[in-house]
Amino acid sequence: MTDGVSDGTAGTGTASGAAAAGGGRGADRVAVVTGASSGIGEATVRALAAEGFEVVAAARRLERCEALAAEVGVRALPLDVTDDASVAAFAQAAGDVDVVVHSAGGALGLDRVEEADLDGWRWMYEANVLGVVRVHNALLPGMRRRGHGHVVLLGSIAGFEVYPGGGGYTAVKHAVNALNRTLRLELNGEPIRVTEIAPGMVETPFSLTRFGGDAERAAAVYRGVTPLTAQDVAEVVAFAVTRPPHVDLDHVVIRPVAQAAAHQVSRDNPALP
Repeated sequence: MTDGVSDGTAGTGTASGAAAAGGGRGADRVAVVTGASSGIGEATVRALAAEGFEVVAAARRLERCEALAAEVGVRALPLDVTDDASVAAFAQAAGDVDVVVHSAGGALGLDRVEEADLDGWRWMYEANVLGVVRVHNALLPGMRRRGHGHVVLLGSIAGFEVYPGGGGYTAVKHAVNALNRTLRLELNGEPIRVTEIAPGMVETPFSLTRFGGDAERAAAVYRGVTPLTAQDVAEVVAFAVTRPPHVDLDHVVIRPVAQAAAHQVSRDNPALP
């Protein structure tokens, strides 16, 4: 998933021909990345720009996207995926696109179901699930006009596993997984690919947000283990969207070697990286 293998055009004609059909490297292809102000979203902007995509970096924190845009040569637009008007304005400004990477979202808290913070659970559903639906519905007509498209959902191993205290987050990520599989069926027969990337433990601001800015609690999540990085996940996204147009990576799971399940992590093991 480096420059040596991401071309994806061997045996399929030229890179430009694959790009025109919706695959191969990113020349002449427009990619939107939501949640682009930090973490996996930011890393994905960098990875897709390196592949030659015209990238639109979108997030609520526009100033961060603008700094990223100035650094790597992409466009920056404001986007709040929980707000209908923001999504509509974004879609108009972005125009027709070929790829959308749904990276916006996050988790709040580790409360047991019986102690659920319903406001927090409601926000997670809005950001992780309905946000995807809003942006997807706004950009799908443009993909159809372009004649091809690729929808990439950033899911999680929480989309098919559960753990104590994770009821709110696992519920919404299970919904993202169901949404991915449903879109795959509903869009079958159209030249639109649908991919879910489901990472395990990734060291990003995710845990800091989840624990309300408690840096010590967030750091403890990764203590004694080498987690994935945002770049690790972004490289998988870039690999998926640069496959030949007949290839669809439906569901990709990526974890650190030390993590066998959401709740099972080998820590301080000298045999592991």
